[in-house]
Amino acid sequence: MAWLSATPKPDALTKRAKTAEPGEQVSRLDAMKRAKIVPPMPPNRAPHIIARLIEIGITEAAGMGSVPISWREISEWQRNTGVSLSAWEARLLRTLSNEYLAEGRRAESENCPPPWRMEVTRREIDTEAARLRMLLG
Repeated sequence: MAWLSATPKPDALTKRAKTAEPGEQVSRLDAMKRAKIVPPMPPNRAPHIIARLIEIGITEAAGMGSVPISWREISEWQRNTGVSLSAWEARLLRTLSNEYLAEGRRAESENCPPPWRMEVTRREIDTEAARLRMLLG
């Protein structure tokens, strides 16, 4: 989710980075939607864990940006919902929050591959080939 939500930026040392307009940047997910590509997602073998993470909030707002969900937030969510998490589930939710933030930062590089491998579809190949033809002539 973090990789798809990230807005890729060119390397700061490239000419393209110096001439890029700030308003033209979009997230990978938005770019895929515009190209009518269904976003690839890895298999989710624990949907209840991800659902709980999203319900709690994947991250928290802080003074200088986002931070992982706090133990207090996890505890308050349990108290308010009446759901009692086991210790390993609570630790996993906090770890997933940390990893989401870390992947989001890595994914800001336009060369960052997705953290999973999926088969490339014919539509993606055709879209990339069309972009290259348009760019290279």
